Amino acid sequence: MGGSDENNPGVLRPANFQGGLRMGGGKFVPEIGHNRRALSTINRNLVGGPPYPCAVNKRGLAEKHATCDKNPVIPVHRPITRKFAAQMANKQQPCPEEVKNPIPSVVNPSVSEDCTIIDVDDYKGNNDFPVPMFVKHTEAMLEEIDRMEEVEMEDIETEEAVMDIDDCDKKNPLAVVDYIGDIYAYYRKTESCSCVSPNYMEKQFDINEKMRAILVDWLIEVHYKFELMDETLFLTINLIDRFLERQTVVRKKLQLVGVTAMLLACKYEEVSVPVVEDLILISDKAYTRKEVLEMERLMVNTLQFNLSVPTPYVFMRRFLKAAQSDKKLELLSFFMIELSLVEYEMLKFPPSLLAAAAIYTAQCTVNRFKHWNKTSEWHTSYSEDQLLECSKLMVAFHQKAGCGKLTGVHRKYSTHKFGYAARSEPAQFLLETSL
Repeated sequence: MGGSDENNPGVLRPANFQGGLRMGGGKFVPEIGHNRRALSTINRNLVGGPPYPCAVNKRGLAEKHATCDKNPVIPVHRPITRKFAAQMANKQQPCPEEVKNPIPSVVNPSVSEDCTIIDVDDYKGNNDFPVPMFVKHTEAMLEEIDRMEEVEMEDIETEEAVMDIDDCDKKNPLAVVDYIGDIYAYYRKTESCSCVSPNYMEKQFDINEKMRAILVDWLIEVHYKFELMDETLFLTINLIDRFLERQTVVRKKLQLVGVTAMLLACKYEEVSVPVVEDLILISDKAYTRKEVLEMERLMVNTLQFNLSVPTPYVFMRRFLKAAQSDKKLELLSFFMIELSLVEYEMLKFPPSLLAAAAIYTAQCTVNRFKHWNKTSEWHTSYSEDQLLECSKLMVAFHQKAGCGKLTGVHRKYSTHKFGYAARSEPAQFLLETSL
């Protein structure tokens, strides 16, 4: 079928095709030509034309050395079936020198004797044949994939990951890890119910925001002397504001409202509740037992017995855990938020934002630079820019905490029990930051 080599008549070369394929005797027979044509005419894959299936198959090292490099056999490609392509890929062709008795045979689509699969490295090592375009495209594509993987790995390493803050508590039933997400989602949904109008004091005719600040500052000291739980203080202030928003109060009854609110908060939060007489004594016997109980009845009815509201305290605990706080940061955060309890203008912020801003301000105070990581932002749902307005006010409160008449919070956090948090240098650089 093919022509003989003049130097080695026992070796047949693949015949050149002149007119494609002819049907003869039920088989496809190549038509023999007289002139050897250019490589570009024989193999379309070598000049950038659309490659046929299985034109090149990467072989292993042993199979690669089995192919002779001296006189490479150039395959004559024709449209082939998948079956033929698989056989071509798995067939190992011998070198021309190893063919002892070549037997010309008719080319069968199912069994190919004239198709040698040339390795990619053979093209690279032999300057006589240009590298096929599809090989160049494949290599470029693989290099691009490797480059993209490297870039993705760099992004993963540099991007700050959000920590699973509940991973360490999975075996602690008191941490209710399975429900903690739903619990705080409910808190965020219902926190608006615990908020009051930031200008409710306009409805009061005999009291003002300064009197409220005096009352709250005094109650913080009472709370400290009675050694009550933190939850009790935050609920007490919440009950006072919600009651004053709905009920007008004369000036001489304002302290009674504060004492009664603390009694209700103790009944809700504390295990051991102070007796009414202790509260009367702490108020310098300004009220009788009957007056306290009557105010208690009026207050719970005005609030419709709704004492289960999310205060800043519940958010503080969760957000401190997200910030991986130590004792110093925790005490400084509570110092910031208790300063905010005294100030009437802070009622415009929801409890969750107050808690987040207190922790952010405390972190800036401790580290002396802005600090708000991805984990804190994820769990609080507040970005640094959203906290900046509230944080600036807290820094201003910190600066004047030891001055003036309302120094109850400053004295409380100037003790060893509270880590001398009030003595920390205010984060004044936050005041220079533009919103």
